[in-house]
Amino acid sequence: MLRLINIGEIIVAILLILSILMQNRGAGLSSSFGGDFGGYYSKRGFEKFLVILSSALAVIFIILAIANLIAVSQIS
Repeated sequence: MLRLINIGEIIVAILLILSILMQNRGAGLSSSFGGDFGGYYSKRGFEKFLVILSSALAVIFIILAIANLIAVSQIS
């Protein structure tokens, strides 16, 4: 059981990293060279999906981390 939780945490962590990196397309040095207009815009389509996916993956990761703590404390 503990091994499955650890594997699940690793998979969710990788997916969470990828979803966050895909969101930050306009951030970084490109904004200092005029790549970002700095205005507010609403997220639509795939960007909105990435925000929801990142939030869901973060919640799943926290749940798996708590389950991991409970499983480890029951073993020892």
